[in-house]
Parts: sequence; structure tokens; C-alpha cells
Amino acid sequence: MSNDRKDPTGAGAIIAFLILGGAITGGLMGQPSIGLLAGVGAGVLIALLLWLRDRRK
Repeated sequence: MSNDRKDPTGAGAIIAFLILGGAITGGLMGQPSIGLLAGVGAGVLIALLLWLRDRRK
């Protein structure tokens, strides 16, 4: 009995790294909260794209 579905890709680490990277980059530019929000937005976008890709499989 073979299951053709693969395990879904987790995106939690990607979101966490982008949040940290955004906050650090924003802090270096003098706007840590904007960097944090940009990191959250980029992380959520990538997580959504991964979810859509896994959904099609």
C-alpha cells in the first residue's frame, strides 16, 4: 500500500528567519518595526506559496 502523497513542506522556520532578518535589516536602517513587518509579510507570502504548491500535489 503506497501512499502517493508526500509530506507537506513546513514553513515555520522560513517565517521565523525572515522576521528576524527583517527586524535586523530594519534596525540597521533605523526602522526596525517596518523591517519586522516586511519580514512577516515576506514570510507569510512564501508560506502561502509553499502551501499552494503542496496543495496541487
